[in-house]
Amino acid sequence: MNAPELAMKQSTGTLLRAPWNTLDDDALLAHFAGERPVRFYPVADADETRPEKIEALMAGRFEFNGESFDLPDPVPWLDNPSDDVEWHILLHKFYYAVGLGMRWAETGEARYAERWAALIGSWIDVTPPGFIAADVTGRRVQNWIYSYHYFVTSAARPQIDPALHRRLLRSISEQVDYLCEHLTPARNHRTLELYAIFLASVVFPELGRAAAWQAFAIERLVENIQTDLLPDGVHIELSTDYHQLVIKNYLNVRRLAALNGIEMPVEMDQALQRGLTFSQHVHKPDGVIPSLSDGDSRGFLDLLAVGAELFDREDFRYVATGGREGTPPDRTLAHFPDSGYTVVRDHWGTGGRRYGDAQYLVFDCGPLGAGNHGHFDCLSFELAAFGRSLVVDPGRYTYSEAGDVNWRVRFRSTEAHNTVCVDGQNQTLYLPRPVKDATRHKRGSIRHKIAGLAPDATLHELAEHPDLVLLHGSARSHVYDAVHTRRILFVDGSYWIVSDWLDSPTRHHYALRFQLGEAAQGRVEQARSAAPLLRSPGLLIAQPEDPAIRFVLESSWLSRRYGEKLPAPRLCFHAAERSMAFDTVLLPWEDQSPPLSVQRLPVDSPFADAPAAGAIAIEAEVGGTAFRDLWFHAHGGESGCWHFDGYEFTGRWLWLREDGSGRITKIHANQGARLVYRGLDVPLGS
Repeated sequence: MNAPELAMKQSTGTLLRAPWNTLDDDALLAHFAGERPVRFYPVADADETRPEKIEALMAGRFEFNGESFDLPDPVPWLDNPSDDVEWHILLHKFYYAVGLGMRWAETGEARYAERWAALIGSWIDVTPPGFIAADVTGRRVQNWIYSYHYFVTSAARPQIDPALHRRLLRSISEQVDYLCEHLTPARNHRTLELYAIFLASVVFPELGRAAAWQAFAIERLVENIQTDLLPDGVHIELSTDYHQLVIKNYLNVRRLAALNGIEMPVEMDQALQRGLTFSQHVHKPDGVIPSLSDGDSRGFLDLLAVGAELFDREDFRYVATGGREGTPPDRTLAHFPDSGYTVVRDHWGTGGRRYGDAQYLVFDCGPLGAGNHGHFDCLSFELAAFGRSLVVDPGRYTYSEAGDVNWRVRFRSTEAHNTVCVDGQNQTLYLPRPVKDATRHKRGSIRHKIAGLAPDATLHELAEHPDLVLLHGSARSHVYDAVHTRRILFVDGSYWIVSDWLDSPTRHHYALRFQLGEAAQGRVEQARSAAPLLRSPGLLIAQPEDPAIRFVLESSWLSRRYGEKLPAPRLCFHAAERSMAFDTVLLPWEDQSPPLSVQRLPVDSPFADAPAAGAIAIEAEVGGTAFRDLWFHAHGGESGCWHFDGYEFTGRWLWLREDGSGRITKIHANQGARLVYRGLDVPLGS
């Protein structure tokens, strides 16, 4: 038994330490409402504390995740009126308690305090600590303490009956004791539970076990952050949203400790800064994160602002303020090798350019992630430019599998993401299983579970030059025999090439999809040409003509918030072959769409056993400059020798730009490559 556990066992069983254990209810409330050497602050969930939601709750109408129900007084806390267990969870998390405190502070109307007291009192009457799950208990403890700040700590006169106040302290103590004994074994729920324990220990040092809670929480928080965050700083569940929420809990611990003079181990600061570094890069130029895997698409720039103050980091401040203050990060290409995420952008708002106009892409070439929040989206990406999200991750929408359509399965599927789906299957085996034991879900219901290995994801190459970035990754699924290789190029800060190669000994149906944002709904135009050329708001999408590829514009959905489902179009390129190449050009535009054409070039080799390869020519005009670019790559990544468009090339990949007279103005290739044109060696840029 370690020291914190021993202290917990030896701590007194009384509610309060001396001398506060001798106070009656009135004196106890007077003490807690008076001047105390404790500093803390309320934290509000912006959506759950909206004034209109709080006003509806005052009339008995509770709304969570887009569903509303009228509940009687007292609230039947143990019954869920919704088919979605997340609704019941939000009821018990008490975010609205903070909203009631905010409304009371704004208006001074006693009815908000009365409603707060009635809800807490009726909950205590019937609900055991730990009801539903420990993480729900942890979040409720946090929200009760935040609301306490409004109604007791900062109030000129406490807005609670003295007897209920003692019951509230006793309930918080019981719930924190429950958390100490029933911590979630790992990951984000454990973090929020430990933060709740730490928060209670700081705000209520008069409670009998507060000192033991604090020692217990600090020791485990330091352990947890080192196992929660991968060495590259990304949270182990690999959800961009949950990453921010976990960092938020750790930052709240760190801020609370600083306010109250509590020393925290240096390991926590080091890990937090790594986590915040991922946060600064993964935020899009509009200040919002992509919802990769489970989670919402929203902004967490406030966390970077806190990090800037705590750690004196001017790069965090720069991103937190959208480039108005601080110093820009020192790189526009950020690779996180343990999580598999790579973020590319063209600028940070320097050189007279607007911060929000930057081009941005995040690429996922990593594992599925721990826990059960990963989506089946290996090699997927999200693209933004000029303040618009252009090719987007669809989000999560729901955790519920109830209803005629299993939206949980649909939003999580490979088919829903910006990658290639093989035979309509997920990259990872995902099968329905009956719920047998008591969990958050109804006994006897069906829940899909991961039933196989995630794809073997490999990042083969990452090349960065001032006018070219190349990412090359592959995914080898354990469900089917086709191997997916994807190269993404960011060319001259202007446009993107996404080259996909599917290789298999057997014939498959391949479907390459690009999910567009909701702004594109009803606004996708197809040019009248043989080659696919599509125009959506802010984006041109083109492929060379290929009779083996069939194009379809599909109806689809995306979700920015849990329970919110927005119609948005999805582009799909279909082909049925053993091996297949898709070369797609994505050209973002701001005010007026530029001219663009993409043509497949014939490729041959003097060697009969040369690997499969492809080449395209891209003609466009960007910023008043017309150009013709060539992109060649050996599909499997093997080196060889090929002829195309008058060039003789030996290597794996090549990009070059020609001016109007056919003169090469820019060129890059893999290390050791060789290019011959008209019998002369051409100097390569790599």
